[in-house]
Order: sequence, then structure tokens, then C-alpha cells
Amino acid sequence: MPDLHGKPGADAPEEEPRQETDAERRRRRAQFLRELNEAKALRDRVQPRRARAARMRQAMRMRTFRW
Repeated sequence: MPDLHGKPGADAPEEEPRQETDAERRRRRAQFLRELNEAKALRDRVQPRRARAARMRQAMRMRTFRW
């Protein structure tokens, strides 16, 4: 009997989401990190003053860090 609520297959058991392999997850993560680094490099090129200020803040953090 068809479902009357407009949801096709609502009473059918839901499929288990396919588990991705470690290799697929690592490949996606590597791609994401490459794109993130590319975006950061682009931002540094188009906003050199902000990039320099960020480098100075990071340097100050490193100088004041207690081991």
C-alpha cells in the first residue's frame, strides 16, 4: 500500500550510511588542508598589513610562551 503522507518509502527500513574507508577519509582531509593553506596564502597576499600583524602577534606569543 502506498504511503499517504507524501514520503516515498517511509515505512521501508533506512539504509545504513556507507562507512568511508580510512584512505578515503585521509584523501578528503589532505584535499581540505591543501585548499585551506591555499586560501590562507591568498589572504596573506591580498591583505599584507593584516598578515604582517598576525605574524607579529604569533611571534610575540612564541616569545612569551612558558615551557
